[in-house]
Amino acid sequence: MSDEVPEPGIYVGNAGVDGAGDAGWLLGHFKPPGDPRHSDEVEIKWGVHPPGDRRAAWAVGETRTALLVLISGRFVVEFRGRDVVLTEPGDYVVWGKGVDHSWRAEAASTVLTVRWPSVPGYKLG
Repeated sequence: MSDEVPEPGIYVGNAGVDGAGDAGWLLGHFKPPGDPRHSDEVEIKWGVHPPGDRRAAWAVGETRTALLVLISGRFVVEFRGRDVVLTEPGDYVVWGKGVDHSWRAEAASTVLTVRWPSVPGYKLG
């Protein structure tokens, strides 16, 4: 990839490397305008979590829809009254607007999260 010549409108990268600067977030409103990774419609995150990692606080009053896909590991998405345990690569969960949630990594885990729309003012984490 390092020998490629950049072209306008095209970005080539590595999710682990590029996500490190924005808490794993690769694409969304928080990328600079003109960057192919800038979007007001969607956010994408490559999350790498050590065992025992957990969200610092519950997300409440959510105004977006989200999809979380397990790439590797064992990951739990917590909802009020229900935990969803993702154990096999490709397991996923989708939740809608207004659904409070949190998460924890029961084992070293990599997850891909997609949220839409991309809403300014939310913390990246």
